[in-house]
This record gives sequence, C-alpha cells and structure tokens, in this order.
Amino acid sequence: MRIAHVRERSAPAGAPWRLVAAIDAADVPDRWLDLEVARRRAVRARPVLAHDSILHRQPVGTLDDHLARGLRVEALRDLVEGFEPRGGEDEDEDDAVLAAGDLTFGPPVLRPPSLRDFYAFEGHVRTMWERRGREVAETWYRLPVLYFSNVSEIRGPDEPVWCPAASNELDYELEVAALIDTPARDLVPERAEEAIGGYTIFNDWSARDLQREETVVRLGPAKGKDFASSFGPWLVTPDELTDTRRGHGHDLAMTAEVNGTETSRGRWSDAQFSFGEMLARASADVRLRPGDLIGSGTVGTGCLLEVRDATLGRYLEPGDEVLLRVERLGALRTQIVARPS
Repeated sequence: MRIAHVRERSAPAGAPWRLVAAIDAADVPDRWLDLEVARRRAVRARPVLAHDSILHRQPVGTLDDHLARGLRVEALRDLVEGFEPRGGEDEDEDDAVLAAGDLTFGPPVLRPPSLRDFYAFEGHVRTMWERRGREVAETWYRLPVLYFSNVSEIRGPDEPVWCPAASNELDYELEVAALIDTPARDLVPERAEEAIGGYTIFNDWSARDLQREETVVRLGPAKGKDFASSFGPWLVTPDELTDTRRGHGHDLAMTAEVNGTETSRGRWSDAQFSFGEMLARASADVRLRPGDLIGSGTVGTGCLLEVRDATLGRYLEPGDEVLLRVERLGALRTQIVARPS
C-alpha cells in the first residue's frame, strides 16, 4: 500500500487533511481512494462492521489519529481491498476516487512524537571524517549512532524551505525514514523491522556553517538541523519492497537533483546498518511510540557538502528546486525561498 495525506487543490485554506491510499500500482499513482468515503460505504453495505470492527467504528481522519487508536498501518488494507465502486460504476466516475492532479500532498505523519536520525552510510561518513583529516572511528562500524531532531518544523512535499537567519550554507540531505506504528521497547535486530509500518523519503536539511560551529564543542547537531525536515510524498508499506531486499537495506536507487540536474546518486543497499539494527539501538531501554520517525542518515554523495565542488559549485539559494527520488518511494520536491521577514 501507499498511504498519503491530501487536500484538494481547490479546498479552502486550513481544510483538514484526508487520508488516502493509492489505487493503481504505477510509480506515480494517478488515482487515490478516500479512505473515509470507503469506510462509510462499507458500513452502509454491511452495518455489522460498525459493531465488529474498530477500523470501521469511527471516522477515518489522519494517519496520526489512526495510530492513536491503537491500529497499525496495515489495518487500512481492509478498506482498500474491500472497496467497490458505487453501484458498480466505473472508478473514474466515483466520488471516493480522487485524481492525483487535483491534490496537494502533505507529510505522511503530521505530528510525529519524535524524530531520530542515524548515520548509517559509510560513504557519507567517510567523506565527513576525511574532511577533518581523520579516518572513520572504529566505534562507528559497531555502534549505530543517532541524534534527535525537531518535530515542530515538519514539511511535506512542495512546502518551501529557507535558510536560517544566521546561516548562508543551506544543504539538502538524501535519506529514507521508517515510521514506527506499534509500541516497542528493547527490540532485537532480527525482529525489530516488524515494528515498521512504512517507509518514506526524508530530506534532513542542514545549515552547514551553523553545524560546523556546533560540532567544535561536541554537542548537537542543534540549530544547524532543527529548522526544517521534509518527508513524503507518501508512506510505502514494507511488503511493497520485499523483492528488493539486499544486504542491510533494499537495492533501490536514491538520487537528488537541483534545478533539474542530478547532483547525488547512491543505493539504499549500501547502508552499513539495517533498520532492524538501528531500531534495536533506538529502543534500548526506552519506548518507541506509534508515529515516531527513524531516519537512515545520508546516503553516500547525498548532500552538497560532499559534492558541491563537482556539481552545483555552491550551497542552495532562493529560487532553487531540490528533488529527491528513491525508487518505489516516489519523489520529494522542495522549493528554496527567501526567509520570510
């Protein structure tokens, strides 16, 4: 399944997000099913569902609300697979079916309880250490490390991003994020990925000059990272990726473009640590909660800090467009704008 939050482009400002699932299997789905309309229709056809099924008992709101009810992402499959066009009519004429061109997409999770980001790709890590004139620390190869980012500045597809006031070096970072959809604690690597409800693209924006100053005191990152995090365009459930499993990840290309020119390219399968290993580390002695987001860290070459001299020749500026792609997960587009006054 692919799950997303959408609004119709013609909806008034502040209209609530609607939870939808892709109907077709195309890389960029053209048609999306409004899951609340599908729920109401199923209950009308079989009223007993309102008594027997917690999924059908209450309106489908956001994915955040769904998780708060104790339901996992996979539970939504019942609405998708049970959907029948109204009166047997063609799906294209059904008010439950929304055309992608009429929709604005939001982040797959609107209010994540937490955001942890790891550091799992050796290519990226090695470049960072070499820039300091040092070799990668032995500890990195045996211990997944992470930092906590800020959940108040979550962005979705096509939401603009700007450079912090104290910075002049805005950079993208190309990552994958996993969504936790069940309470978990002290997971073991072999089974930890069972706690994942889906995957999405993650752009972990960085203000490199602020980050550089913060790392001198060996605390953080903080203000070099907490001004924006972009996710989307939708959430893809793990079953969609089973056939691509390789090594510690999935054999899927990850690319970045700035203004239509490719600047970064790597593969998810290059990761040193699996999400299972990262989740085991993240959950040690603490609770993971439904809605928590876990970032993979930046794929090798996946930021301008690594590749700008050979590609763009500078950091990002207002007017730039950044497009991150991960096979099977879609494309996450962001416009860079001047900081609002």
